[in-house]
Amino acid sequence: MLKKILIANRGEIALRVIRTCKEMGIKTVAVYSTADAESLHVRFADEAVCIGPAPSNLSYLKISNIIAAAEITNADAIHPGYGFLSENAKFSKICQEHNIKFIGASPDMIDKMGDKASAKATMKAAGVPCVPGSDGLLESYEQTEKLAKEFGYPVMLKATAGGGGKGMRAVWEEGELKKAWDSARQEAAASFGNDGMYMEKLIEEPRHIEIQIVGDSFGKACHLSERDCSVQRRHQKLTEETPSPFMTDKLREDMGEAAVRAAEFIKYEGAGTVEFLVDKHRNFYFMEMNTRIQVEHPITEQVIDYDLIREQILVAAGVKISGKNYLPQMHSIECRINAEDPYNDFRPSPGKITTLHMPGGHGVRLDTHVYSGYTIPPNYDSMIAKLITTAQTREEAISKMRRALDEFVIEGIKTTIPFHRQLMDEQDYVDGNYTTKFMESFEMKERA
Repeated sequence: MLKKILIANRGEIALRVIRTCKEMGIKTVAVYSTADAESLHVRFADEAVCIGPAPSNLSYLKISNIIAAAEITNADAIHPGYGFLSENAKFSKICQEHNIKFIGASPDMIDKMGDKASAKATMKAAGVPCVPGSDGLLESYEQTEKLAKEFGYPVMLKATAGGGGKGMRAVWEEGELKKAWDSARQEAAASFGNDGMYMEKLIEEPRHIEIQIVGDSFGKACHLSERDCSVQRRHQKLTEETPSPFMTDKLREDMGEAAVRAAEFIKYEGAGTVEFLVDKHRNFYFMEMNTRIQVEHPITEQVIDYDLIREQILVAAGVKISGKNYLPQMHSIECRINAEDPYNDFRPSPGKITTLHMPGGHGVRLDTHVYSGYTIPPNYDSMIAKLITTAQTREEAISKMRRALDEFVIEGIKTTIPFHRQLMDEQDYVDGNYTTKFMESFEMKERA
């Protein structure tokens, strides 16, 4: 078993990993930038090492500083959390070269799944349904025009190195194609240094439904059912739930089998997520694979009573998984609480928290690293908490979330609590009638 784990991350996910490590009797090392010196993950770890100034590229993305911190503290493993270096093949490889166990995917696995074009080709070979699209990268505009006619409009142009919605363009008719092709390539080149593009048939009324999987080093994988992540703004998830209100037993079985097949085909090791687009006819198509723990992993833990971080650590230590697939026994919803102003186009709102009252009670879980008097730095992602409610039914989970949001008081900064409270009363959401386009017609009501 691993004896000491360095957590190469910050905020709530770093604290989340520390908690499980403590329960397993494993020593922990926190790393932090100067902006995070007062964060709770620094306080609760057994050891803490400052790895640089506030900018991410000089601290949390600085591989040499993180490896140095692991070596001086004699850590035998690194948990990367999510974001930052969690899906960085170079970092995974350097950990291997320094005999430090990377609690995540191998460099080869990250490379295979990180590039969207190669990931799609791999999934096709595994027999996983994929969205009709170009075979590999598009070589010219002329080829793009020809394929668009074959697929039939609408189509979606996507940057192969993309993320966060950058380098993506929906094209609804032939006359829009050339402009979209030029602007998507320019944005991709500016954002990723790579203007490679591919194209897919655009899925109408799509839902974003992902399957949580775990694979071990013996080639065995299992799934832990689905999460519906369709409520998004600018391709960033706002809230998630499991089970999906759109799911049927047959669809869950088929998607679960496809996800396990994908994981076992590539001999995936660790916790990961196979993400699908599901159309209005319940046809599902592979979208991407995340080779790390997800932000929304707590709702899966809540409905099947399963510690995913613990499982990650056990798999990294060479333990076999049971191979059993899991189905949700309850209903769980997660609201991402961000330091943003929902009344002002979700503008970031860093600053000092002057008052904090956290919700509690039966079926309420709060994952956060903030406290009263804590100053949220402007340098990082704006998410400051994840509020999770769990109940026997979806209706009860929504009612519990309304009550918990009403109890949740954060003063000194703006937060997305009012947005989530309004969402819990939106009829289409309450009815489970939403797609990834939900936020396009959503408007914040005036402050009460």
